[in-house]
Amino acid sequence: MSVAAGNAPRRASVQRTTRETDVRVELDLDGSGEASVSTGVGFYDHLLASLAHHALFDLDVAATGDLHVDEHHTVEDVALALGQALAAALGERAGIARFGDAAVPMDEALATAVIDLSGRSYAVLDLPFRSERIGSLPTQLVPHALEAFARTAGLTLHLHASGANDHHLAEAAFKALARALRAACAPDPGRAGVASTKGTLGA
Repeated sequence: MSVAAGNAPRRASVQRTTRETDVRVELDLDGSGEASVSTGVGFYDHLLASLAHHALFDLDVAATGDLHVDEHHTVEDVALALGQALAAALGERAGIARFGDAAVPMDEALATAVIDLSGRSYAVLDLPFRSERIGSLPTQLVPHALEAFARTAGLTLHLHASGANDHHLAEAAFKALARALRAACAPDPGRAGVASTKGTLGA
C-alpha cells in the first residue's frame, strides 16, 4: 500500500494492493462532486458516487477483487483506502471545522450523521436493514465498510437511519455522511491551528 499527497494540500492518492484486491483511490477535498467509481459492485459504486457528489469531493476509485469468492474483500479494501486518502488529504487537520452533522431524508427513510475528525477512530452505527442484499451488495457489508472507513480516516462517526426501503435507507445514510463530512472538512475562517485544546488531533 502506498499513499502520496498531491500538489494541492487537500488531495491524496492511495494504492492498496493485496492478494485479494487491487484498489486505487484519488481524492480531492476541494472538488465539485465529480466521481468515477468502479468496484465491480454496482450499488456500492452508487453509494460512493453519491458520497462524493454531496460532500463536494472529487473521487476516482478503481478496484478489482476476488468477487468470485464474494464481495467482502473488495468492499472492505475500498473503504480502507478511501479512509486513508481522507486522512492523507487532511494532513495535520489544521484550520478545519472538525465537527459536522447532517440529517437527510429519502422518501420514507431518514438518516442522521454526526462526525468528529478527531484522529480517533470510532463508529456507532444503527442501520436496520430488512433484506440480505441491495443489488449485488450484501447489506451486512454496509456497516462493515463504514467501520473500516472510520478506522483509517481517523474519525468518530455516529450514523443512524430508519426506513422501510433498504435502498432508501442506505442512500440516505451515505448522503448524510457526505453532508457531515463536507461541514467537518470545511475551512474554519476563524481558526489557524487545530480545533483542539491539546493542540493536536489524534493524540
